[in-house]
Amino acid sequence: MRIDKDLVAASATPLVLGILAGSDLHGYAILKRVGELSGGGMQWTDGMLYPLLHRLERLGYVSSSWGSSEIGRRRKHYAITPSGLEALTERQQQWTVVADTLRQVWQDLPPTATEAWA
Repeated sequence: MRIDKDLVAASATPLVLGILAGSDLHGYAILKRVGELSGGGMQWTDGMLYPLLHRLERLGYVSSSWGSSEIGRRRKHYAITPSGLEALTERQQQWTVVADTLRQVWQDLPPTATEAWA
């Protein structure tokens, strides 16, 4: 299944902030985590992730520092900031409203509408 790019873009910030709330990671690890969490349904590219990380850093939601990987390669690690945690909390509240609203709309669909999608 292909996920519409508008939906991917809208969910990117809360996804990255949520992932970084769990632990500091380098970009490739974030890409892998998105793929794992989505069961392979969302395959992000470097070209999508790094501009987002740079924007989040400019906003003060993420900080970065250089470190080494397990094999000694230099990698930039990203961490969520206190401002980023506040933004994540706000986004969680917003997405909860959106998800609950969609769930109600889809529950109220007549059976013939959902059968057409199957």
